[in-house]
Amino acid sequence: MSLGLWGVLTIVALAFEVVFASLAFIYTRRLLRLGAIPMSDDVGGYQKALRKLREDEPMTQDEVDLAKRIIDIRRSPMAYTIPAAFMTMGIFYILGSMEYLHGATPSERTFLGVIPMFTSTNLIIQMRKTARLKKRLPKVSPMAEAVDPG
Repeated sequence: MSLGLWGVLTIVALAFEVVFASLAFIYTRRLLRLGAIPMSDDVGGYQKALRKLREDEPMTQDEVDLAKRIIDIRRSPMAYTIPAAFMTMGIFYILGSMEYLHGATPSERTFLGVIPMFTSTNLIIQMRKTARLKKRLPKVSPMAEAVDPG
C-alpha cells in the first residue's frame, strides 16, 4: 500500500488535528476551572459588558471585571487552538476525500470541509475584534453601582 501526495498530506493534517484538538481540550478544561464572577452567568451578560466597552458607556466594576476576563480569555494564544482544530478538521476532510478519489473529478461532497474552515475563520475574526478592546480598558473608569432599570 503506497500513499500518494494526498495521503501524505492527509496524515499530516491528522497529526495537526490531534495536536490542536488536544490543546483545545486542555484550554477548555482550564477555562471550566475558572471561578464565576458576577454577571458571567447572566444571559447576555458578557455581550452587554463588551457592548458598553465598545460604545464607551459608563460601566459598573462588575462589568469592567467581566470585560477584562473575556478579553484576557480571547487574547490567550491557547484560545486560537479551538479555531485551529476546526480548520484542520476541514483540511483533513478535503485532503482525505482527494486521496479517496485517486485523481477522479471531485464532487460537491469533497468540499464540505470548507464549512468548518469558514467557521474557524469567523471565530478568529470575532476573537480578534474582542482582543482589540484591550486598548479601551485603561480608559474606562467604573462608575458607582447603578440600579439597572431592566
